Amino acid sequence: MTNSVSRIFYILIIYLAISCQTYTETGEKVSHFIKKHWDSTVEFHPVDTGTLIGLPFPYVIPTVKGENTFREMYYWDTYFTNAGLLLDGRTDLAKNNVENILYLVNRFGKMPNGSRTYYLNRSQPPYLSMMVADIFKETADLEWLKSAITTLENEYRFWMEQRITPCGLNRYSSSADTAYKLKMAEYLKKRFNDSLLIDSLTREEKIITGSHHTAEAESGWDFTPRFQNRCEDFCPVDLNSYLYLYEKNFAWFYQLAGNKPESEKWRDIARKRKALIHQYCINPDDGLFYDYDYVNDALSSVLSSAIFTTLFAGVASEAQAEKIAESLEILETTYGLATCEPGDYKLNYQWSGANGWAPLHFLAVNGLDRYGYYQDASRIARKYVELVERNFVLTGNLWEKYNIEDGSVNTINEYEMPAFLGWTAATYNYTKNYLEKNK
Repeated sequence: MTNSVSRIFYILIIYLAISCQTYTETGEKVSHFIKKHWDSTVEFHPVDTGTLIGLPFPYVIPTVKGENTFREMYYWDTYFTNAGLLLDGRTDLAKNNVENILYLVNRFGKMPNGSRTYYLNRSQPPYLSMMVADIFKETADLEWLKSAITTLENEYRFWMEQRITPCGLNRYSSSADTAYKLKMAEYLKKRFNDSLLIDSLTREEKIITGSHHTAEAESGWDFTPRFQNRCEDFCPVDLNSYLYLYEKNFAWFYQLAGNKPESEKWRDIARKRKALIHQYCINPDDGLFYDYDYVNDALSSVLSSAIFTTLFAGVASEAQAEKIAESLEILETTYGLATCEPGDYKLNYQWSGANGWAPLHFLAVNGLDRYGYYQDASRIARKYVELVERNFVLTGNLWEKYNIEDGSVNTINEYEMPAFLGWTAATYNYTKNYLEKNK
């Protein structure tokens, strides 16, 4: 059966399946499914065991019991998962997650990629400040917030001391040793299904390649054409938007704590970062944000949905937000948001192509709404809700990512795609709730 015929057949199945029930009925089933399964994502291991790092509170992992992958707590996944938990009234689980991440930062000086010893050589996109803010909004516990500030500043120091570049912006990297970098290079053969990619390299080239891709694992976008396989050479627009939001949150937290001088200090730091992002990450030709290659003083050639983090964090001006909204013509498809703009990329990166990822839809809806692009935000939210519901009817489950070209779960997978996924459930909750509030 040809690809075109297969696609038509799949769409026909979808139509027939969904026509048997309304989206309202399906939505109720999906919401019930999510609420029912939150407790099945909870683990509690207070003592270090093998590679698993012990955590003092029960914590939520991305997958449900019975799945074989992602059986530990992850960093940026948890921000989105927490948003879904809070919408479902599970503040207890969300707060426990944050307490565990605060514990890990206090113990290791950063939040590792995940709660495994083999993740200690890197972090992941920094979201702890935003998680703390979300918990505070729920609890209004000022003393708890004050106690978290020192830990947040320790994490911020990690990024500013170990991930800073000469231009003043930050990058992703790692503390991986040579053996790990060589191991990562070998691992890429499996992830990309391309042995020649690595076997043709010298040992030194393998070390460099392994180093860049370990850094890319820290970005959470493992792997993507955004960084041209040279992640450590780039100042990513999303990372620096997140750190800008940290700085704005510090200003807010210290204001709440009654410390005006500290609050003003952090506002000034945030202003300086915003100016640097505008200086280095904006392409004058289209007015859009791109990752900055500080080694070669050039911008990435790949437009990606990472631009929506500039709206999420408030980095973009009103004029720039308008340009970003216009970029939906490039990044939006019938079924959702593309991870990167279409292009002739050499490898089948899972953070590209037809793959649509939950967090990017969450960030886009949040950011577009923040700047007043309500129709665009609602349209993206609706597409995500319908994408999840359509495939729930067919498969009875939620999935890590979806195909935003044909609306299926036929995705590019560098590993076996797990079911449920906390950030998929959370983004569904978030986008569905957004649509209900903005009818």
